Amino acid sequence: MHLTRFEQAPTYVAPNHFDMRCLRLQGHEAGPSQALWMGVSQIAPGGHTSLDASPLEKHYVVLEGEVALVSELAGVRSEALLRRHDSACIAPGEKRQLINRSPHSASILIAMPYPGPPA
Repeated sequence: MHLTRFEQAPTYVAPNHFDMRCLRLQGHEAGPSQALWMGVSQIAPGGHTSLDASPLEKHYVVLEGEVALVSELAGVRSEALLRRHDSACIAPGEKRQLINRSPHSASILIAMPYPGPPA
């Protein structure tokens, strides 16, 4: 068993994330993991990511607040407002953008597989 206490979770810098604090809960610099890594992004009011795609599937769960999730796949754009405990799966190659349009902070759990052989 590998334990990461939230208050000791290492921070990491994610490209194209603005007014966000990203914490690694499992995997990468947070410790060993065979299949995936997990993190929490704390999003300040107005905080957001750019509309980008990844070759990997992403899973999100809103822990606090509300987050607008914009996605685009095959030229079709959609948007959903995720609230506490709502979740979403973003397909490989699907563009996604997270936006906190509320006046309150939000936090979202992210889980992603490793890009190749287990780390």
